[in-house]
Parts: sequence; C-alpha cells; structure tokens
Amino acid sequence: MGRTRFAGLDKGKQRVRASVWDALTFDLRHPETIDDENLATQRVAMFDLAPALIGATHMLWGLACIFMHPEVMVLPLSVSPLLPLALALGLDLLAFLALRLRDRLNLPPRVMARLLCGYIGVGGALWMAYGAALGATPHDNSLAIGLAFGAGLGAATIISIASPPVTIVNALVALFGTLLIAPTTELLAGVAFLAAINVAYSIASAQTVIANSMERLKLDAQARKALHFVDEFENSGRGWFWETNSLGTLSYVSQQLADDFKLTPQELLGRQFTDLLSVDSGSADSLRGDRTLGFHLSARFPFSEVIVRAASDEDVHWSLSGNPVFDERGRFLGFRGIGTDLTEQRRSEQEISRLARFDSLTGLPNRALMRQTLDEALRNATNRRKGCSLFLIDLDRFKNVNDTLGHPIGDALLRQVGERLKSVMGNHGQIGRLGGDEFKAVLPGTVETGLLESLARTLIEQVSRPYSIEGHRVTIGASVGIAIGDPGRSCADSLIRNADLALYAAKAAGRGKHCFYEASMHSEAADRQLLENDLRQALDRGEMWVAFQPIVRVASEEISGFEALVRWNHPTRGAVSPDKFISVAEECGMIGKIGEYVLRTAVAEAARWPDNVRIAVNLSPIQFNDPNIVDTVAAVLAEYDLIPSRLELEITEGVFLADSDMTDSTFARLKSLGVRLALDDFGTGYSSLGYLKKAPFDKIKIDQSFVRGAASTTRRNGAIIRAIVTLAESLGMDTTAEGVETHDDLYLIRELGVSQVQGYIFGKPLPAAETKELANSTRVEADGFQCIREPRHRLMRRAIASIGGQPCEIRLRNISAMGALVECSQAVTPGTTMTIDIVGVGPVVGLVRWAHAGKFGVQFDEQFDLGRLAPKQKRSNETTMLQPWYVTKAS
Repeated sequence: MGRTRFAGLDKGKQRVRASVWDALTFDLRHPETIDDENLATQRVAMFDLAPALIGATHMLWGLACIFMHPEVMVLPLSVSPLLPLALALGLDLLAFLALRLRDRLNLPPRVMARLLCGYIGVGGALWMAYGAALGATPHDNSLAIGLAFGAGLGAATIISIASPPVTIVNALVALFGTLLIAPTTELLAGVAFLAAINVAYSIASAQTVIANSMERLKLDAQARKALHFVDEFENSGRGWFWETNSLGTLSYVSQQLADDFKLTPQELLGRQFTDLLSVDSGSADSLRGDRTLGFHLSARFPFSEVIVRAASDEDVHWSLSGNPVFDERGRFLGFRGIGTDLTEQRRSEQEISRLARFDSLTGLPNRALMRQTLDEALRNATNRRKGCSLFLIDLDRFKNVNDTLGHPIGDALLRQVGERLKSVMGNHGQIGRLGGDEFKAVLPGTVETGLLESLARTLIEQVSRPYSIEGHRVTIGASVGIAIGDPGRSCADSLIRNADLALYAAKAAGRGKHCFYEASMHSEAADRQLLENDLRQALDRGEMWVAFQPIVRVASEEISGFEALVRWNHPTRGAVSPDKFISVAEECGMIGKIGEYVLRTAVAEAARWPDNVRIAVNLSPIQFNDPNIVDTVAAVLAEYDLIPSRLELEITEGVFLADSDMTDSTFARLKSLGVRLALDDFGTGYSSLGYLKKAPFDKIKIDQSFVRGAASTTRRNGAIIRAIVTLAESLGMDTTAEGVETHDDLYLIRELGVSQVQGYIFGKPLPAAETKELANSTRVEADGFQCIREPRHRLMRRAIASIGGQPCEIRLRNISAMGALVECSQAVTPGTTMTIDIVGVGPVVGLVRWAHAGKFGVQFDEQFDLGRLAPKQKRSNETTMLQPWYVTKAS
C-alpha cells in the first residue's frame, strides 16, 4: 500500500493502527498493491448479509405499522406509505443480488463500496419517505414513525459501522431524516452527537482493522512463501521435514518420508520417530548413527547429519539433522528437523567406485584394478616363495572390425571376447581389460610352462572362433605375450614390460601365436622401433622402389603379366625383406601410403606395355577396407589411361574376417570399374568356399607352400593342387601357381592343368627398366634346376648298426630327410634292410641302395626329421622349457 501511513510501535513490533485518511478512503480508492486488493475484497465481503438485515428490518417494521394502521391499505398510491416501503424493499433485494453476483459481474471492491454508500443513502431516503408518508395520514402515527425511524437508522448503523464512508453516509441520512421529520434543536443535537460518535468509532475501528489485516496478509504471504519453499524443497527430492512432540511421536512428516515406507503421511503421524529406524543396521556406520541419534533425542541436544538406516524392506539410508523446540517458558515441545535420503547417493558412490575399478563395457577389471591385482600377486609370491605369471593379450584385426562394421559392433565383439577369456582362464587367474583391444591376465602361483602354454593355445583358439553379431559373421585372432615373475626378484613394471615384449614378438611372428619372454627381445624391440622410424621416412627419401615378377602362361610359356612387388633399400641395412617391413607398415599405419605408391607406380609402368600384358597389385585388408579405395583405383586408372581389365588386384582372405555389407559393396564397385580380382595365398588361411561363392574373383593364386617340391613322391601337394584347379575350373576362374623353381615342379603343374606360373624358373622380380623388354617378348624360356635337392646335415654323426648279425660302429654323413652316406669298415650288400641307431638321436630304418669301397648309401623307410640332429635349445613355445630356479629348487 504505497500511500498507507501506519502509526505504530517501534520497529520489530506489531503495527496496530492506520492513518485517518487511510481509514476514510481505503474502501473507495483504487488498490495500489495486491495486498490492498485482497484486503478490500475481504472488507466488501463483510456486507454480504447487510441488505438482508436491512430488508428484514424494513419489512418487519413496515408490516408492524400496517398492522397498527390498516387504513393505509386503502389510501391512494400517490399518498400511501406502501410505495416508499416497496421501493426500499426492492432496493434491498437489488443490493443483496449485487453483492452475491459481484464476482460474476466482475465488480471491483471499490465499485462495490461506492454502491454500498449509494445504497445506504437511497435506502435511508426511501425509509424516511415511508415515515413522512405515515405522518401525512389523518391518524396519530407518531409512535409508528418513531419506531420506523429508529429501526431503520439502527439497522443501517449496525451494518455501516465497519466502513467509515458508509457510516458517514448513514449519519448524513439520519441528520437529514431528523431535520425532515422532527426538526427540534434538542433532537438534532442528539442525532448529530450520536452520528459523530459512530463516525469516530468507525474510523478508529477501521484504523485498527486495516492495520491488523495488512499485517496478517503480510504474515500470510510469508507463510505461503515459506510453504512454497517447503514444497519445492520436498518435491526436489533433496530432503524432507519431520517434527515430533514432547513424547517423541511424529506430528509432521513429508510425503517423501512416507514414500520410503509406502504409506501416507497421515498413517505415520502419532508413531514414535525411533520406530522408523532399523535396530539391526547392517553396517557399523549405521549402527553408530542409530546410537548417536538416540543419545541426542533423549538428551534433547541438537544434532546434524547423523546417518541412520530406515526400517523398511529396502536398503534405505538417511542423513538426519534436528533441533529441540522449547516454548517461552522453557518447556520442551519436541524436535523439528530435516532429513536427506542418501540411498541414491550411496548407490552412485558404489557405482563410481565400481567404474573406477571395472571396465564399463565388458565388466572385467580395468587397468587400475589389474595393476593392483598384479602387485598383490607379486607380494604374495614373495611371501610364499611362489612365482607369478602375466599374460598380455592383443586382438588381431580388431581395428578392421571397427572400421568396417562400426564401433557398436566392435563393442559387442569385445563383450563376447571378454566372456570367452573368462571361460578359458577359469580359476587359473584374473582376466581384465586394459582398454581398446588389449587384455591382461594375472596368474598367481602359476609358473609351469606346460600349463601356461596350454592356456595360451586354448585362449587363442577360443578367441579365434567366429562370432555372430547382429547378423554379421566376424572372425578375429589373438596374440599372447607371457612373462614369468620370480618371487622376490620381479616387480610389476618389469613384468609388464617383459610381457609386452613377448607380445610384440608374437605379433611379429605372424599373429595368432604366443611367445614367452626372452632376454633377447629387448634388442629386437629396439631394432623394430628403429625400423618403424626409418619406414616412416622411406618413401620421402626415395628408398622404396617397385620390382616386377613375370607371370607366364603354362601352355604357351608366354608373358601373361607381372606382379608389382615393393622393395626397400635401406641406407645402412641394405635390402630389407618385405616379410619384415610390411607387418610394421600395417601396425604403424603406413600401409595405405605405401600401397597407393605401389599402385600408382605399377599402373604407370603397365601403361608402357602391350595391351595383352596385365599388372597385378596386392591390396592389404587395411587398404581394401578404406572407404576411398575404389575412388583411388579409378583415379589412378584414369590418370594413366590404363584399360581397367589390365589391372589385377590381389586380395587375401583377411578382408573377409569382418564379413559385412561394406565388404560386398567394395567388391561390387571394384568389379563395376572393370578390374580383375584374384584371391591370393589360397590354402594358407581359412580357405572358406563361401569366399569364392560370394566374391567375384577371376583367379585363384595357389600359395608357394603347396607348389615348391610338389613333384616329390613323399608329399601330398600334388593332390591339393589338383583339387584347387578342379574347383577353379568349375567356377570359371584362372589359377596361378606361385614359387615354381624346378623343372620337375613345372612339369607337374602343367600336367595338373594350372593356368599360369609365377616363380624363379621364369624370372626373379626385376626393376622397371628391365621389365619393358621382357613384356614385349613372345616367349620365355624356363631356367632352373631339374629338381630340388633335399637339405642335408653335413656334420658326421656316429651310429651303431647290425651287419652280419654283429654290432658295428658306422659314421653317417650328408644326412637328408630321405637318406644318408654311410662310412663302414665291413662290406654291405645292396638291398639289405638295416636298423641304424644314431647316437643321441635314436634308431632309423633304411634300405641299402649301393655300396662301394667302404661306403654305402641308405634310403630311409620314412622321412627323417633333421631337427632331431640339432642340439637341444631353450625355445619360447615348447613345453620342454626349463623351469624357473625356484621351481627346480622346490622340487
């Protein structure tokens, strides 16, 4: 109330009076604040029954006057007192209806107050007219007039006393009526005095009522605001309120507290507050909290953030704070406080703790927990004098799955891998995930190399089994590095480093393998790192070049094409074998850049050859799965104007390990360019016939491991080659035999129906300058040995043989897998079968083929393993590895 002036007590005490001006004008003026409007509405509501009271007064005394003087009923209407009486009653009815319907009629409080002033004035005038009409009748009506006048003025005074403006109007009506009906000085003075008293009383009363009402409205507003804050606080879920009486029973509870017990707040009221607490808390913290709370409640001491457990079916924990409440005389009234539900917070803390120690994707222990496990295993190993082993596991070709099928498929694959690793490891050790596609296994107390090797092989076998994920058939592999820690001598860092070096060696050995740590691996790892650093700069330095090896048609011995092979001339290492640097290029991400260089160089060179000579270029699985590979091939063909059918892309089975729609799409797009596709190294991988059914290959390349020495009668290579040729012919594909070096093998290849030959017998890989002349030649002559001479062990070995029924010492030289040269002092007859016991190796059975001058040649009945002649050495992947010193000592 902007202009309201309160006359009250000192600051901080209740204000009790408003100004006179406010009392006189409050009901009639426009409200300035919402509180003014609310108070004005309340004051108008006091008059809701005023018209009824006045109307009843008018009717009662009107009927009484008529009863006393019935003759007024026959008077003419113009002079009859019934007319003002009827008008007054009608006005009373209109005023009553206006008050009842003010909200529907949208009448503001100030308008209603002004209408009430008019109603009192007009109603009083009509009532005075009624009295004047009675006085005009021919009978003595002084008593009736006095009663009517007094009744009307009294009723109006009763209902108008609450509002000074209405009281003033009523006083004016009384003075005017007195002057009209009985204008004596004494009566006028008396009425004026009473009117002044009424007005003064009304003003004083209004001052107090308005001031107190405004204070009450402010308090109500603050109370509503406080309740609003309470509701917001409780509804936010951050806490709730509770209150007890002096006996400890609940007198107020929040809805959230009742929800914990699946009850309503009313059902909890009257219960002891301690009944809500569990007396058999599961944790020591909760038990101490219950005791602490009980002490404070009994001692009537304030308490803050006491953790207790709720007596509910669920695991609910609260944090309670409370203060004792006393009245002004110091009497204890109870406790009032606030509570917070810690259940979700504790669950979140537990989840955060779990996530800090476990991998969120697989649920396996993470790097931090695995390090803790390894530290504890090594400490235990020191105390118990029992070793500890560590596996580092890396998934092969996992990145290819992520790149081709997407990370959701990769995540699902990791979860399945984790389950398989847990199944294999069982109770032998703890398996965990380090991140990405790396896993770790700690095996406390397990140091037997035989068991470790068996676990590693089983682990690799299980991980390498195909996976079915959302309709995709996914195949990956695993490499394992193993390190064994000696009790009291190994630390976690050194063991991890050793296992990492072993893993590196396993991957370098061709993946899908396991290796035990050896001291020599440190230098090998350092050398490999140097090789990787040099490889990153090899292209820019011009150290790489492309060689071309001829591919010849078997039937006509004409040049069919060339295969482009990358070579690296290192400035200090010399020629680095592709078998050594290609795997490094794939790991360090250089294979794409090197592959594009080979493709561009090969196509540029092939453009200078005759149109009937093709060029074959290898695509690694990483290159094939590059989304831009088709665009790259198309751009290179267009740049050098090479007919697409002259380009043959050789692809290994590795591209099918993540069998997906993207793989099929890449095949289809490459074929749409018009290039030829060849399946390289067929027979060395999974050799799934499904690959040949799905992929549009034009050629199968038979791996050299089946071709070299195929003419030997002791091998089954010929049968395998025959089966591959028959399969290819049935599918309308060409075949190329790789690694042909001897005439015997070439003859067999020709007899088996192989389409093309590639090998040293027709030429080694040549520089580009020497290739053009060969490409223009009509025929290539085969040049090589007739057959492959078996490898021979040239050191002499002593042996014992039975000759003529007598044991005889002999010496073996030039030992091969098929036979040996024997020096013997006794004569031996060709065709004799004998058993020869080689010292330190064991017996072999052979047939004497020739004998001359103290020597004879023996042919073994079965192929002899030359490895049996080598001295026994410690090998990383053999179960015969030496046991650690402490195992030997313990046994």
